[in-house]
Amino acid sequence: MNNRMLFKNGKAKALTFSFDDGEKNDIRLAQLFNKYGLKGTFNLNSGLMSEKIDEKSSKVALEQIPEVYAGHEVAVHSFTHPFLEKLSETLIVKEIIDDKERLEKYTGYVVRGMAYPFGTYGPSVLRIVKDCGIKYSRGVGAHHKFTIAESHKWLEMDTTCHQADEKIFDLAKEFLDYDPQKGWMSIEGPLFYIWGHSYEYRTEEDWKRMESLCQMLANKENVWYATNIEIYDYVEAYRGLEYSANGKMVFNPSYVDVWMSRYGEAIKIPAGKTVMLK
Repeated sequence: MNNRMLFKNGKAKALTFSFDDGEKNDIRLAQLFNKYGLKGTFNLNSGLMSEKIDEKSSKVALEQIPEVYAGHEVAVHSFTHPFLEKLSETLIVKEIIDDKERLEKYTGYVVRGMAYPFGTYGPSVLRIVKDCGIKYSRGVGAHHKFTIAESHKWLEMDTTCHQADEKIFDLAKEFLDYDPQKGWMSIEGPLFYIWGHSYEYRTEEDWKRMESLCQMLANKENVWYATNIEIYDYVEAYRGLEYSANGKMVFNPSYVDVWMSRYGEAIKIPAGKTVMLK
């Protein structure tokens, strides 16, 4: 139909980050993201976090969640960070639900995203995660591509690369230079998805490297800077568009405005509206 997905506000590309474990370095990392207008998802083990600030703990305190992660997404990482696939189904449920419930208490919103502890899972974990209301979940696979998970694979998400990947700056350049109108990814994408742990920034050189990456990727007019759940909601809204028999009308049944490129023209399809296509 000569239609291609654009991201929010007609942006051609999207960038997202995903960091695990809720270590105190998250505070500096979130501030760095805020400085450059970037967005990330922070996956927390609330069972390992103290309620009040504890100087002896390596973790962000639960009471700090609203301030530290404001403007970003907080997601499930299990209550105590076990290998979920090695637990009984009852304990898998408890690990997810207890974490979700406590995080929702401190964020004030419904937590719908997740990253698997150790990046591992099995069939029972996938089924239970879905039943617990999780919409997407991330492993630790990195494919060096800018593709987006298929709808039936949201609970088995891979990433573009890890924060310490030796090719990360080459990938960043490839992402910024990529022209969706001419490239092979003609329908959806590109999405640059970076994951890691803030505790891996152990030296000032590590932080300088990360800030250089943020500077390189920031303030691009054609890039949407989004959290993982924002990516999920937007892409699923776009994929849920309904077309007339002749392809000249499109209805958006979701609550999310979406954009498409049709013959090179950016078109907005507002939530709950029908749009005539040329």
